[in-house]
Amino acid sequence: MEFTRRVSDRLALAGGILMLALAVLVTVSVLKRWLTTQGVPGDFELMQIGLSLAVFAFMPWCQLRGGNLFVDTFTDRLPPGLQRRLDGLWTLVYAAVAAAIAVMMAAGAEETLANGTRSMVLGVRLGWPIMVAAVLAAWLTWVVLVTALRAFRAPDP
Repeated sequence: MEFTRRVSDRLALAGGILMLALAVLVTVSVLKRWLTTQGVPGDFELMQIGLSLAVFAFMPWCQLRGGNLFVDTFTDRLPPGLQRRLDGLWTLVYAAVAAAIAVMMAAGAEETLANGTRSMVLGVRLGWPIMVAAVLAAWLTWVVLVTALRAFRAPDP
């Protein structure tokens, strides 16, 4: 669990640094556009890639702290142990969805790399950021499984 937390913390920190860099990019682009009528070339492409990677970097950290997904199944009157197990069950559903996203993104990245798809302005090979997002989605799957196991193993109050 400690390893999972450390990796997730570092990924969230990297996502935060990426968000700060993107904020600087937007600021520079807007100022440049204001001063010269032309912004930073490909700023929107970099924003699309960067924001998607940052979101995937934040999700495991958020999951470990119980902030990613909460499904209220109208179970407020059930005993706390049963509520926790139902939450664990929904967490397993989330793990299945995260795993499907990881697998499909990896397949998409492989196809995108094979056909050489690039962004329009900067010519960035789009398969690599998609593959990074797939790896981050796979890590999210692991973290979600860890939190589901934690829910099932917690002692009854």
